[in-house]
Amino acid sequence: MRVLLVSCYELGHQPLHVASPAAFLRGAGHEVRACDLAAEPLDEAAVDWAELIGVAVPMHTAMRLAQGVVERVRRRRGASVDIAAYGLYAPHCTADVDHRVGGEYEEELVGIAGGAPSGRTVVLDRLRFPTPARDLLPPLERYARLLIGGEERLAAAVDATRGCVHRCRHCPVPVVYDGRIRVVGREPLLEDVAQLHRMGARHLSFGDPDFLNAVPHALATARAVHAAFGDLTFDITAKVEHILDNPEIWDELASLGLLFVVSAVESLSPRVLEVLDKGHSAAGARRAVALLRAHGIEMRPSLLPFTPWSTLPDYLELLDFVSACDLVENVDPVQLSIRLLLPQGSLLLDRPEMRPHLRGWEPASFSHVWQHPEATMDALQREVATLVATDADSGADPAGTHARVRELAGGAAAAAGLGWEADAAPSPPRGRPRLSEPWFCCAEPTDRQLGAI
Repeated sequence: MRVLLVSCYELGHQPLHVASPAAFLRGAGHEVRACDLAAEPLDEAAVDWAELIGVAVPMHTAMRLAQGVVERVRRRRGASVDIAAYGLYAPHCTADVDHRVGGEYEEELVGIAGGAPSGRTVVLDRLRFPTPARDLLPPLERYARLLIGGEERLAAAVDATRGCVHRCRHCPVPVVYDGRIRVVGREPLLEDVAQLHRMGARHLSFGDPDFLNAVPHALATARAVHAAFGDLTFDITAKVEHILDNPEIWDELASLGLLFVVSAVESLSPRVLEVLDKGHSAAGARRAVALLRAHGIEMRPSLLPFTPWSTLPDYLELLDFVSACDLVENVDPVQLSIRLLLPQGSLLLDRPEMRPHLRGWEPASFSHVWQHPEATMDALQREVATLVATDADSGADPAGTHARVRELAGGAAAAAGLGWEADAAPSPPRGRPRLSEPWFCCAEPTDRQLGAI
């Protein structure tokens, strides 16, 4: 069968969620083409050529953009082509598609292409992974780069594991994986890293929801990659509690090339952290920043400032945390705007803390709508979201965006009669490591991203 795989957004990286299924499909004898709409326009000739079109939806931003892709394909091809949504958000996709499959989706896509789908929308089979087919995609020069000390390095993303053993209630991963992980084999991972290295990659982002779900496996993976490609640096994602519970590993990981850790701090509010079942405290988040920094590793916190239980003082405290811990360079401004998402199946939907705030399902956003008990918080979120999206599209200096967000928060604080200093002494730029991609997996698409679809 002729199969076109389409990626809409994958955190600025060359999409592994196209390269991996492409290798499975090729191995089964299917003809495969690929299109990454984050780097190139939709190939209408390929749309006309295809008998099956797979649209990758590994995260919320991609799901929002995929709706436009599906509508465009349907206008052009109608019912003459099968469309499959695949990835973490696929089981609850409400777009006009013929197949939906999440989890370990590759073999199911092969079955769909062969005319014998199992009909499962969540697949957690243990797979044997071939080397991803990255030759179908644009070169790494078209994607996000590592920025460090005035230098740029080509970057790429790989997975060592999928799923997560934790069940944080706001996270979409446990909705599909239900506390389980699946390991990507060491051999195909190293083969993938080898081809990425030949393509010029000098930095890797491990896309695992939590690289430290299995610490021995994580260390063995990092050691193996470093032994084969000693010039590669890397970043990982890990929970605050995993950072604190494993103080003995950071010196070695730094020696193997670890530059920064993305960690879901989310909030400093005890109430919010309890509802989300995060497993850490505000004090723990501060200790984690200090622990990593003591080993020459930076934390890049991901944040969830706007929930039904977040107050304006909580938001001000979060801004002060970013400033006081010298994290302005480490926090992409979009993190200051993130609003709690409630996709179908969210573990929060049945919580008594959530029910009073729910206002129904909104198909256009693939999310349940909720309303904050204080209208000023919803208004502030909209203002911050508009500001950071506009600045991201225009390429504005992130430090300037941080300052403008503080001004918005200062205005809200003054209106509420709260004494809070909007101005914070700016830290001098330090050239700390970060990726050039300014957006995030659970943010709404910007006008530029929507325009590309």
